[in-house]
Amino acid sequence: MTNYPKVTRQIVLKSRPAGIPQAENFDFAEAKIPELADLSVDPAMRGWVSAVANYSTPVGIGEVMRSFASGKVVASKHKDYAEGESVTGLFGWQEYAVVDTGAITRKVTETDLPLSLSLGVLGVNGITAYFGLLDNGLPRPGDTVVVSTAAGAVGSAVGQIAKLMGCRTVGIAGGPTKTKLCLDEFGYAVALDYKADRSIDEQLAVACPNGVDVYFDNTSGPISDAVLARLSIGARVVICGTASVVSWNPPPLGPRVERHILVKRARMSGFLIFDYQHRYMEAVKRLAEWVRDGKLRYREEISDGIEHCPRAIAELYRGENLGKRLIRLQH
Repeated sequence: MTNYPKVTRQIVLKSRPAGIPQAENFDFAEAKIPELADLSVDPAMRGWVSAVANYSTPVGIGEVMRSFASGKVVASKHKDYAEGESVTGLFGWQEYAVVDTGAITRKVTETDLPLSLSLGVLGVNGITAYFGLLDNGLPRPGDTVVVSTAAGAVGSAVGQIAKLMGCRTVGIAGGPTKTKLCLDEFGYAVALDYKADRSIDEQLAVACPNGVDVYFDNTSGPISDAVLARLSIGARVVICGTASVVSWNPPPLGPRVERHILVKRARMSGFLIFDYQHRYMEAVKRLAEWVRDGKLRYREEISDGIEHCPRAIAELYRGENLGKRLIRLQH
């Protein structure tokens, strides 16, 4: 059995945030432990600490912050998980975790690739992009696919997968740095800047003269209002995230889309990656092949030390990252 410390450092929820979690909503704690690696920072974590109803039970005050993580098994009493194997799952913001097998998403078997990818393009982000687009967006060659937060960990993968399917891709991002990333690194045909002086409606009219066949929505809000107005007949809208909405209490009001969806014979569907857990390896295998072949590119932004965790979610929502946000606990 590998030697490891008797105490682990943790990040726990100190107070319930009103809107986007800030550093002051978290606290450091130590607990007795009943090869460390990376922790993930994802937009969904905002919902996990909210008191408003979500798809999962909110993290309780004083509990370890819920998070995907990847690392090595240092001790095991389960026949399927041996010491030294790499695993990924919901292990939380802590240096060591004692878990049952239900917390483990999968073994990380693609050992020729960096372990950190199991939290990004070969993890929840890439798998979300894969099934969200292919199973829900149903892209066809020649379709115009529009993606919001197109330079993000999910959006960048969606755009590249859509291109691999023979689609024309239009990415929406904030600022010239991120729109340049969309074009130069992620291969979007067109990148629109929602922060530009020219309105997003005007930009979409030029970029999508024949309408939008698939919209992968990571934002909700005014950006989505503009895209939905340009749907083509038979369009598919995938609701993956609502990053632009600061609070759902009370819910924000916007245009009524029912008539437009009806006339365009369009389909709008919500999507949660957890519904596809039984098919994760199907996606990982194909995504890994694309990464190895240089057909699926990714960016990572890694900070060292658990001290970076409390402010990481707020930084993510301010758009300060230029790649998948990760916290590395130990080399």
